[in-house]
Amino acid sequence: MTPQEMVKTLATALADKQAREVRVLEVTDLTILADFFIIATATSTTHLRTLSDICEMTMKDLGEPPRHVEGHAGANWVLLDFGVVVVHLFLQETRAFYSLDRLWSDAKVWSEADL
Repeated sequence: MTPQEMVKTLATALADKQAREVRVLEVTDLTILADFFIIATATSTTHLRTLSDICEMTMKDLGEPPRHVEGHAGANWVLLDFGVVVVHLFLQETRAFYSLDRLWSDAKVWSEADL
């Protein structure tokens, strides 16, 4: 599965579960951490867990389980590392605090047409 296919699959799964403010940042030329970051907002801790679970299950079913998952214990954010794609899920206040959109403002932002 290509990184672009992973991004489209994950973004669709998040949209299907009503994630808010889903943003895809192409960071290939900015960091060695990943090629893409997907950032999304959950409306509650239950919603956050649902979004995390759907990303994990969707990719696991496609033979691409996450390499690492962080943040479940805190219940304000979750990070799922799929290697070339990293998914950042936040509650609204936590997303504003970390401000990854601003931190990675040099990244190319995918439009809805790209998805």
